[in-house]
Amino acid sequence: MSKPQIIVIVGPTASGKSALAVAIAKKFNGEIISADSRQVYKGLDIGSGKITTTEMEGVSHHLLDVTNPEDIFTVVDFKTLATTAINDIISRDHLPIIVGGTGFYIDTILNNTTLPQVAPNPDLRQKLANKTTPELGEILKRLDPDRWSQIDQKNKPRLIRAIEIAEVLTNVPKVITSESLFNPLTIGISIPQEDLDQKIKLRLTDRLKSGMIDEVKHLQEAGLSYSRLESFGLEYKYIAYFLQNKIHIEEMTNKLYTAIRQYSKRQMTWWKRNKNIIWVERKNLLEDVTLLVDNFLKTKSN
Repeated sequence: MSKPQIIVIVGPTASGKSALAVAIAKKFNGEIISADSRQVYKGLDIGSGKITTTEMEGVSHHLLDVTNPEDIFTVVDFKTLATTAINDIISRDHLPIIVGGTGFYIDTILNNTTLPQVAPNPDLRQKLANKTTPELGEILKRLDPDRWSQIDQKNKPRLIRAIEIAEVLTNVPKVITSESLFNPLTIGISIPQEDLDQKIKLRLTDRLKSGMIDEVKHLQEAGLSYSRLESFGLEYKYIAYFLQNKIHIEEMTNKLYTAIRQYSKRQMTWWKRNKNIIWVERKNLLEDVTLLVDNFLKTKSN
């Protein structure tokens, strides 16, 4: 029996994934599923780079604004909701298009990953939120050396989640993968680092002009703690530092630009492990991707 076909679009931050996904969706009767660990939260709009209604151009988007920022949204939640959305889209004879920069989220779909079922522990998370990433790393190393040696040690939310699981299960179970439920065409946007750095800088400037600092300020005034804001990383972390007078605005901007560049490199390191990704250069991006998708949809799944 053939597997349902899906399109997956990946690439580093600021590479143009969302715009490409919209263009492909319009050409192939598609609907988009966001795979972004911050865009699931209501109110995290400018800082997370959430697509606007205008930019959607009438294309249906899923997994945006699905929970409040005070709540904990896990990768297990993503897999459950994303699988439901994919099946719903397929049932209406539309094409599911997964797009986003959170590699672990996307891999749960591509690899049909089974994840440990451990409920969030708000008290523990609150306790760990004020610790630095090196301190969290030391805690995880003591609890589960194997997981510590494999994890992204600069990813604070992931470190906290690993500690949370290890506290309950003694160690973090090895991730179990099985045969995918879907037949994916995974496309990556290839962009030279120098060009990407320029796009990151321009986008950061635009976001600051568009009210990104006010967005974070309003979230805090609405009751979201600074420690929770910092846990979202990047824009929310450094603007939270600025609002607490821990850094001045020039330092905030410079540190944030550097952190986003470093994040883009970590994203590419993650994606390069997947040898099934077809990398497409930006020069004739839409034309080349359109041809790939068209040819893919004409084939039958194995």
